[in-house]
Amino acid sequence: MTTSPRTHLTLVPMTDDHAPAVMAIYQQGIDEGNATFETAAPPWSAFDTAKLPAHRFVALDRERRAVGWTAVSHVSARPAYAGVVEHSVYVCPTARGTGVGRTLLDALIVSTEKAGIWTIQAGIFPENAASLALHEAVGFRVLGRRERVARHHGVWRDVLLVERRSPVVE
Repeated sequence: MTTSPRTHLTLVPMTDDHAPAVMAIYQQGIDEGNATFETAAPPWSAFDTAKLPAHRFVALDRERRAVGWTAVSHVSARPAYAGVVEHSVYVCPTARGTGVGRTLLDALIVSTEKAGIWTIQAGIFPENAASLALHEAVGFRVLGRRERVARHHGVWRDVLLVERRSPVVE
């Protein structure tokens, strides 16, 4: 458990007890339309299986309510990609702009670097300016644009591929 004085948050490892809140925050992001190609949050069992247990965190506010989460999954089962993960970070709409996302990503970076992970990547819709700014602030860079990569609600969408290469993991 980690407490952030900047935001009055407590970060805890994500557990099954957080499932309802995590899925609700995820669904809020989905419903807004600029976070993911998903149209509905998956069942907790599918989410839980897909995310690496050692790198999943939930941000709790002063009242111990979940206000955000982050998690990673492998990008490939091939051994050459053992140090590359794809991440997600979602913040409750009422907690945005308060440092929740930054606190979660800072913890994720520490966690993954301790585990020898050298690259964290994600795909972000170009319209999601807040997410792009957050990622840039913690050392991510845009590698490129995947144009018309998939349809979202019947509309072709671009995705910016972002990554953070660890300066300490070689």
